[in-house]
Amino acid sequence: MQVQVDIEFDQLVKIVKGLPSAKLRQLKAEIEKTTVDEEGTTADLENLLLKGPTATEKQLRTIEKNRKTINEWRIKH
Repeated sequence: MQVQVDIEFDQLVKIVKGLPSAKLRQLKAEIEKTTVDEEGTTADLENLLLKGPTATEKQLRTIEKNRKTINEWRIKH
């Protein structure tokens, strides 16, 4: 059985402020965990891309040559 209750923000703040300190710490930890999970995916991807490997000049020339060859082949056929 599931019950949904609509609570105004001010009411929620009042309820949270009335929590015992142990429950308040537990709630804070859950909120921070959720925030990290949601923001972490973007930050992780950004860090991966910024710190990941990069192509050398030789590799870039090879890629460009291969693209040119493929494009010429596509136009001929």
